[in-house]
Amino acid sequence: MIKMVKIAALAFLFAGVFSTTAMAGWDPAEEDNARTAADSFKKSAPWLSRYFDTAYGYAVFPEAYKGGYFIFGAGHGKGYVYENKKFVARSSVTQLNLGPQLGVQYFSEVVFFKEQVDFEKFKKENFELNAQFTAIVVTAGVATNTDYSNGVAVFVLPRAGVMAEATFGGQKFSFNPSK
Repeated sequence: MIKMVKIAALAFLFAGVFSTTAMAGWDPAEEDNARTAADSFKKSAPWLSRYFDTAYGYAVFPEAYKGGYFIFGAGHGKGYVYENKKFVARSSVTQLNLGPQLGVQYFSEVVFFKEQVDFEKFKKENFELNAQFTAIVVTAGVATNTDYSNGVAVFVLPRAGVMAEATFGGQKFSFNPSK
């Protein structure tokens, strides 16, 4: 019986991770959601303001989820893309990883693009971050001298959940221009 519960929980996790909703045009609440997430990053780590102020563009994912059981894990989130501080597109991030892991986590993520060329790579819809990129976990009251790696800087703000992992994998992003 316990094995069936674990299988059912894992099935619901993966179904939730990979399900999407249809978008029927512009919704002003979307921009508010993205702005609120960006403000949360700035409030939790004021030193991130330099990235928001100087980056050519960024993608903010207010609500992303990931989970893992045994050796497989996955995550998904929806976000908003800004170029020169103007909302230009929606995005999604899908994460797959392998290695020992157990748990579920809810977090926000922001990906900064230093220059236009870095942003253009992202717009090609095949932008991937792999195991060699490291996301810096934002902790209140802790400053860092983190800089861009290959024109990209990634920060994660944990929201809830518990996740133990020693994994490798990657994130794939989509780019869907607003109309």
